[in-house]
Amino acid sequence: MSHEATELGVRGGAGTAPGWTRWQSPEADPGADVAAVDGRCRLAAAIEVVERFTPVEQIQAQHRDRLLEFVERHRDALHRTCEQGHLTASAWVVNHGATRGLVLLHAKIGRWLQPGGHADGESCLASVAVREATEETGIAGLEIWSEPVDIDVHLFVNRKRTEPDHLHFDVRFLIRAPQAAVVRGNHESLELRWVTPDELADPVLDLDVSTRRLARHAFALARSLQ
Repeated sequence: MSHEATELGVRGGAGTAPGWTRWQSPEADPGADVAAVDGRCRLAAAIEVVERFTPVEQIQAQHRDRLLEFVERHRDALHRTCEQGHLTASAWVVNHGATRGLVLLHAKIGRWLQPGGHADGESCLASVAVREATEETGIAGLEIWSEPVDIDVHLFVNRKRTEPDHLHFDVRFLIRAPQAAVVRGNHESLELRWVTPDELADPVLDLDVSTRRLARHAFALARSLQ
């Protein structure tokens, strides 16, 4: 069963003020109408979210425009079968006080990254982001800000050569953990670590430029919402 946010699709739409949404899997709420939620989140809705995104930096505007151009030419961009590239979603997870963010040492890639993953047909990208964050951190009760805080386009190079190199069009969100959150992780990471804003430039972590950009904007928004 696909993990959808039971409230996503009713917050943050056109004419609706952005806000926090708490996610839970359908297994935790047997009455959740997953199909109805997904029905409100077609590709057009994913495009609308990207179009509403207001860039703060020129690079963000470039990535947003590049994503929109790609989706216009590839209507199957929500699926991995679109070999040239596809949509992904990721998140910067902050603790409840917004003083630290969570990074994971990715088992396959061997780098410290934010949680995230493929849309795999789900066009509600906020749902994808919070689903992946929940699975990869093990934290229950995550809340997601309904509007993205960053967009990035990058080349994914498959080291095992099991698939051709392709582009990831990544829409990124702010996620807030509850107080006294317990981190468990899963098989996708070797280690998880909370980091402060001052540690983003830590050479041991060697965070890439796009991850640091995401962290900066997510931290700024999170602090403004305290």
